[in-house]
Order: sequence, then C-alpha cells, then structure tokens
Amino acid sequence: MNKLWEKNFEVNKEIERFTVGRDRELDLYLAKYDVLGSMAHITMLQSIGLLEEQELALLLTELRNIYQQAANGTFVIEEGVEDVHSQVELMLTRRLGDMGKKIHSGRSRNDQVLVDLKLFTRHELMEVVEHVKALFDELLRKSEQYKDVLMPGYTHLQIAMPSSFGLWFGAYAESLADDMLFLQAAYKMTNRNPLGSAAGYGSSFPLNRSMTTRLLGFDTMNYNVVYAQMGRGKMERNVAFALATVAGTVAKLAFDACLFNSQNFQFIKLPKECTTGSSIMPHKKNPDVFELIRAKCNKLQSLPQQIMLIVNNLPTGYFRDLQIIKEVFLPAFHEMKDCLQMAAYIINKMAVNEHILDNAMYDPIFSVEEVNRLAAAGMPFRDAYKQVGLEIEAGTFKADHHIHHTHEGSIGNLCNDQIATLMQQTLDDFHFERIKEAEEQLIKG
Repeated sequence: MNKLWEKNFEVNKEIERFTVGRDRELDLYLAKYDVLGSMAHITMLQSIGLLEEQELALLLTELRNIYQQAANGTFVIEEGVEDVHSQVELMLTRRLGDMGKKIHSGRSRNDQVLVDLKLFTRHELMEVVEHVKALFDELLRKSEQYKDVLMPGYTHLQIAMPSSFGLWFGAYAESLADDMLFLQAAYKMTNRNPLGSAAGYGSSFPLNRSMTTRLLGFDTMNYNVVYAQMGRGKMERNVAFALATVAGTVAKLAFDACLFNSQNFQFIKLPKECTTGSSIMPHKKNPDVFELIRAKCNKLQSLPQQIMLIVNNLPTGYFRDLQIIKEVFLPAFHEMKDCLQMAAYIINKMAVNEHILDNAMYDPIFSVEEVNRLAAAGMPFRDAYKQVGLEIEAGTFKADHHIHHTHEGSIGNLCNDQIATLMQQTLDDFHFERIKEAEEQLIKG
C-alpha cells in the first residue's frame, strides 16, 4: 500500500514496523476527529476556489458516512495503511476517484494530527469535567448528610482535634473545585485551532484559518504557524498536569478510605460489591476498588513527567519523537474517567460510623476545646494550656463532646453552598455548548 509521502522506493519492512509503532492502533482514538477536521478543511478549500461546489458536496457526504463508521466502532485502519489520515483518504478515493486526493491541499500530516489531537482532547476533557462534577456532587451530598457526625482529625497520624464527616467529605469536594481550574486552563489552551499551519511554516494557498476555526468550534487559533507546531507535546503536557491534579485528589481520597475502612479505624463501611475476599481468610473484605483507584491515580500523576521527558530536548519543528506521546496520553483519559466513576459510585453507597467518639481513647482531641473555653473565660492561654495538659497527664481530664464552631469553613459552618458556587462559576466558563453546536453542524450539514 502506498504511503502519502512515499517516493519510488520501498521502505524496509522492519524499519516500517519500528517507525509506525502503535500508530495504527492509537489512531482509532482519533478517527472521528480526523474526519471532522477534513470536513472543515475542505469547506474552507471550496470557499477559496480549490474545490468545486459539487466536489465539496460529494466529499462531505462520504466523510459523514466515514464519521458514522468511526462513531459506531466499525471504522478500521486496514493492513498496510499507515495511519488514520491515509485510511480516510483511501476510502474517499475508492468512492470518488482522484477527487478524494484533493482533501490534502494546503495541509500536512503534521497539522492534521495536531487538529485531531486538539479535537480529541477537548472532547475527552469535557467528559472528564462531567465525571469530576459527578464525584463533586456525591461528596457535597455526603458532607451535608453527615455534617453533624464527629470524627477525630489527625496530625502526624496522632489524634489531634475534632473533625467531622461534613469536613472530610467537603474538603475533597473543594479540592475538586480547585482542580477544575486546572482542567479549565488546559481546555482553554487546547481549544485553539492549529489547522493551516501545515508542516509548521504555513502555506502558499490563501487559506482562511478564521473559517476553519469557526467551523470546528475553536475559541480562537494558534496564530503563529511555528508556535502551532511547537504546541505538539506542550498541549499534552499541560493537559496531563491537569489530569494529574485531579488524580492527586482522588488518590488521597482513596488512601483515606482504605485507612478508615480498616478494623483499626472502622470510621466508614464500603459497599460489599466494592470489596473482595481472601482465598484463605474468610473474614476479609478488602478495599480493592479504592486500592486500584489509588494505584491508577498515582500512575496518572507520572504522566506529565513522561511527556516532559519526551519533548524537553527537542528544538523547533516536528520530530518523530512526538509520536510516542500518543502511547501514554490517549489512553489516560479512559483511566481517569474510570477512576472518577468508581469513586463516585463508592462514595454514594458508603456508610459512616456515627459513634466513633463513644470510645474514650478519642477524648484527648477535646483538650483544645477546653483550653479555648478557659481562655475565653479570662485565663491566659498559656496557663489554660498548662492546666489541661497536667489534667491529661494525671488522667483526670474530662472531655466535653459538645463543641461550638461557627467561623467560615468550620465544623458548624461548612460553607458548602460557597464551594458549590466556586465549582459552578468555573463550569459556566467552559462554554462547551459552542463545540457541540459546531460539531453537530458539520456532522448533519
């Protein structure tokens, strides 16, 4: 099978195997988006006189058919075909003859893969955002449900001060609200059009890049064509940092849950279907799902470094090194979404122990409350601290479990409404509807 770039010699089969690598497999992730990019590109080509109206109509009809194949999972990259771009062009030329070859005018495989990756990534980010919001909602619901249930807070793995399940669940919700800012920044940098940069130095054709930007629903374009090519690898790294930030929150939540589920704590109870048994110990209910979430999220946190090490020593221009990024980047979204979905499911069904502090071993966490009570009554803080400390040492300290915290973000004033507002303000600034409208217009015509 001829390659788009092939001249009058045949490439060594082992060299071809090595250089193509996993591209054919991974390009299936990009198939729908390659077609969308081609639809916008040829619509622009017709507007500048490089395609006839009839040619455009025929090409768009066939591209929409190919898009449907990609959408329903029947699109394949045939044996001997190098990548998704070659496969789409091959399918067009089989149906329409030489007309199918015209879609490559004013375009390089470099800016094709750039626009494919941008379209794929923004779609995946939309889905990640939805999954983050679903977990956020579950956490806030649990925070409100158990806002009056106290639990010990820890420093240095030592019992420290009273906390609550309202605070514990709500803390992870607010962490996700901050993580959403990273996702938004990654999305905004992603949603810029590189199409028309060709091999990184533009084209002598009078391309209308503003038109393809509008047709594909991009916010704006990567204006400088050299920078558009420099964005390969940079975009993936920035998005990877955003995914790693979310993964860090979820991994920490998973570790807490595994710890709190153990018999030594018994703070929470995980749903039975989310635990597994032992082959020899009949009493075991292992938190395997959260353990796997923790491991997968820790792996995701290495993604920015993997990408950085591939691109760090590359100068301006395209290099085949960039192909390897796809191997770690494209599958990461599924893993992230899977972890978020599983975490939301478990949080929804998680039961909470409402009587943790009945155990006298936790009484010392109320010592600060007593120090503050004495200080509020007029005793100097240092004297109050010393008095309560001596009572604890003597075993005479009596804990008062009735606490009264009122300041913003405390046990008695969780500020969950304000946290929900923070999240919603960020969500409202994504403007996903613009993308959906543009893509639907291309697909349906």
